[in-house]
Amino acid sequence: MARLRQLIAGNWKMNGLRKSLDELRAIKAGIADARCDVAICPPATLLAEAAWTLNDGNLLFGGQDCAIDASGAHTGDISAEMVADAGGKLVIVGHSERRTDHGETDALVRAKAEAAWRAGLLAILCIGETKAQRESDQTLDVLEQQLWGSVPDKADAANLVIAYEPVWAIGTGLTASSDDIIAAHAHIRARLTNRFGPEAAGIRIQYGGSVKPGNAREILALPNVDGALVGGASLKAADFLGIIAGTP
Repeated sequence: MARLRQLIAGNWKMNGLRKSLDELRAIKAGIADARCDVAICPPATLLAEAAWTLNDGNLLFGGQDCAIDASGAHTGDISAEMVADAGGKLVIVGHSERRTDHGETDALVRAKAEAAWRAGLLAILCIGETKAQRESDQTLDVLEQQLWGSVPDKADAANLVIAYEPVWAIGTGLTASSDDIIAAHAHIRARLTNRFGPEAAGIRIQYGGSVKPGNAREILALPNVDGALVGGASLKAADFLGIIAGTP
């Protein structure tokens, strides 16, 4: 089967001030001939300015999270419709830091994905095991449970990307082995196929977890790896462009 067009997405998390727009300009300038789709999810304070001034279809922007409601008395929340109104084309849901720091359940992540679709956004839905779950050989069971609980029924290649991010590898400098990534992504693909049939072949599965220029080429060449969700290495244009250069 032909490879899917990869998506390299940067999650800036709680980083970035207006001066960081210079990094975005450098990223945009460096991807004119990219062999992949490229997106950045900056903090909400930068999303509108970045999207309105830099989004010409070559570099996409998105949110790091969204609320399940379109509007209302929810102080501090940002709806999917607001992300779209600010120029966003996608939104991350279910990141492990949201699941851990804010107690987000699979059911809530599913509702957020549905909210993203309501607003016309692509949902990047994160799943992954903790160190304790990995050490007790629960990785595949955890992934299956999160897929079943978090992914809405109407998922397809146009509205969903799955990001496999082993929690123990996020921001630690540790990276899953090639064999581990292959096994996890194959399992995810099989579970998606069992549920959604042939449509699942087009749903992209990203890897995330300390992806950097030095390991990107090897990771992105693995079967069923359809891109990367990048954290810290996306904050600097040089590092992020180095990862993009590793796409097959």
